[in-house]
Amino acid sequence: MTPRIFTYRPPAAALEIIFQDDAYLAINKPSGLLSNPGRDPVTHDCALTRLQARFGEIHLVHRLDCDTSGVLVFAKTKAAESALKKQLQYRQVAKTYEALVWGLLAQPEGRIELPIGPNPDDRPLQQIDQNGKAAVTDYRLLQADGAAHWSRLSLAPQTGRTHQLRVHLNALGHAILGDTFYAHPEALAMHSRLCLHALTFSFEHFATGQSLTLSARNDF
Repeated sequence: MTPRIFTYRPPAAALEIIFQDDAYLAINKPSGLLSNPGRDPVTHDCALTRLQARFGEIHLVHRLDCDTSGVLVFAKTKAAESALKKQLQYRQVAKTYEALVWGLLAQPEGRIELPIGPNPDDRPLQQIDQNGKAAVTDYRLLQADGAAHWSRLSLAPQTGRTHQLRVHLNALGHAILGDTFYAHPEALAMHSRLCLHALTFSFEHFATGQSLTLSARNDF
């Protein structure tokens, strides 16, 4: 197996902050920026370290894939971090995504229920694996272009498996455009970036007890 080479060139533009108060801060993470650092020093330029340099105490609550854009929420205190992580653990957080995918769907909406596990021959890729973890994704068609052979979908993951949306859509034959991990050459060539965007993130604010929905503009 040929090892994958990770070339990291994070975008230099300032982060777009879409929400902040005494407990939480959220950004519209650009495609190409890591959520948090890895072991390689080059990865230390990421969303978390940029925010820590600017605001001081900032805690990572969840992650988006490097090439996925959209709502990324951080906590400003340990108490806020713990409260939101518990909601994520018990699936009390609602997320929606938008994606551009290859081809035209047979059904305008539906549910994908296919278990996912790691691909032992090509890490860090994932694959459909009947012995893997349960994974559920709801989808709804928003727009379709038959001539250009793509569809725009709204996606609502009910579980949070690694690469879940990318693996599920690829398994249906509708790879996400620009996906360097899973898309076939035609779908990869149709866009210069991964066309997957975290559009909304809804949770209960730990300090107020009220429901809060954060949204981020999409640029594809």
